[in-house]
Amino acid sequence: MAAWVLLALAPVAAGVMLSFASYYGDHMVLQKEPAGAVVWGYGEPGAAVTVTLSRDGGLIVMKKMVQVKGPPGTWTTVLDPMDQGGPYMLTAGQGSENVTLQDIYFGDVWLCSGQSNMAMTVLQIANASRELVAAAHYPYVRVFAAAPARSDVELEDLERIDLPWSIPTAENLGHGNFTYFSAVCWLLGRYLYEALQYPIGLVEAAWGGTPIEAWSSRRVLQVCGLPEDMGSISPHRHLSGPQTPSVLWNAMIHPLLNMTLRGVAWYQGEANAFLHTDQYNCTFPALIADWRQAFHAGSAGQTEPVLPFGFVQLSTYRRRSLDDSFTRLRWHQTADLGVVPNARMPGTFMAVAMDLCDERSPYGRRVLARGARGQQQSYRIPTPPPPLFLGSIHPRDKQNVAHRLHLGARAVAYGEKDLVFQGPYPTRAILEVTRGLLNVTYSQELVCRRRDTRAFEVCCSSQPSPCMWLPAPVVAVESRTVMLAVAGCGTLVLGLRYAWAEWPCEYQSCALYNSQGLPTPPFLLDALPAGETLGRLETAGGRELLLLPGSWFSQGI
Repeated sequence: MAAWVLLALAPVAAGVMLSFASYYGDHMVLQKEPAGAVVWGYGEPGAAVTVTLSRDGGLIVMKKMVQVKGPPGTWTTVLDPMDQGGPYMLTAGQGSENVTLQDIYFGDVWLCSGQSNMAMTVLQIANASRELVAAAHYPYVRVFAAAPARSDVELEDLERIDLPWSIPTAENLGHGNFTYFSAVCWLLGRYLYEALQYPIGLVEAAWGGTPIEAWSSRRVLQVCGLPEDMGSISPHRHLSGPQTPSVLWNAMIHPLLNMTLRGVAWYQGEANAFLHTDQYNCTFPALIADWRQAFHAGSAGQTEPVLPFGFVQLSTYRRRSLDDSFTRLRWHQTADLGVVPNARMPGTFMAVAMDLCDERSPYGRRVLARGARGQQQSYRIPTPPPPLFLGSIHPRDKQNVAHRLHLGARAVAYGEKDLVFQGPYPTRAILEVTRGLLNVTYSQELVCRRRDTRAFEVCCSSQPSPCMWLPAPVVAVESRTVMLAVAGCGTLVLGLRYAWAEWPCEYQSCALYNSQGLPTPPFLLDALPAGETLGRLETAGGRELLLLPGSWFSQGI
């Protein structure tokens, strides 16, 4: 194991040696057709490099000739699109020098990034022993982990690697706490392999306790009006990782841009419940768009422009909280539209995780973050006075998280038709004034697991802010309709929200699911603004609420 823990990668001086870039190696997976895999490395400026792909038996499949640019003494080529499979050998030759990579496969390559819930390893999750033993059954799901690193400037290559490309073992999937390999990433790749039956390559680049600003290029910060200067963000007491804008983009994402990818999985946001929470509805869509453009350009157009981008909506933290920052962050993760893909976030998919709470997780109050050079740093999340803090920010059920994520990948990234990949979402609401009822219609058949009197709330104020939210108890659930009691509101129903709490329910026991066990996501909806008539139904004492994203209510009420 020590042979591949935190590999230090010294820059290759021009004219000294021929090599591949840091994240190419034995056992790797390169992106299969219809894209061509980008291959690059270092050599003597001006020299010609021959890149040869051959079968293990020596049969040459293709050759590419490329000249080394200097400075910086790098060469790049794009392989012809290859069908899934292997093994192959990949050789770079310059004069009498040759460097060969063995056991190369073609399949789909996914990048997994984010903070500590992405960095949680297979060793830390529920049924860890069983999951680690099962690793041996998936030799064609290959894993790679970049080491945590930060930089004030954009780097062209990774400075350090925690885990070079490897065949999965119990040892390299469960190296330690918050190190490698990511459980969400591994399980997503494993589930995709089971569905697709061809090689999957997984690239982890994660660091606990980090806000989205650290993962964002300066372009994203400019779009969202956030400060770019390195001293502009004061360290936040809840966060352990780097908070300086762009430093993780510079050191951990920018070096990967030449890689041809099939998709991205993202699990981040807890840090932004404490920092720039209400800018997340800009920073997250802007980051997605920026990463897509950058990976498309960096791969010479091989990574598709609308790169599939999946993410995990925040799970739980505290049973009781003094504010709704976690809940607002969940809403902002959808660009304040509730479900994805949507107009602001095309080509995305989401795993709802608010029902996967874990009160007994040992990784909540005291966790480990990765230091800048890979050392482990102990830090403690500030504990509010009881009973505010009862729970954990690191739930151990990552299997359901990855299962829900992989359903979205199959539907959105792979175009699998008729696959249900998300829970029910409301499509209309009718207020029956005379009966004091609000009938909410959903997009799918409903399964009611619990009639929670606080699951639904209605806004009854004459002014949208501050809003007086009152419980709307569930009276009945029929097929695709939920009937709510709103007699206390009269005719002034200005908004409706669901599961608007940091800890909305017990484990897998929120109010509404579909028959596949996927939960209804939280939502915040406006009624038709006063004086408007569009979409309003005035029959039999009923008034239809125009279901708009909660623009009036989403800013911290």
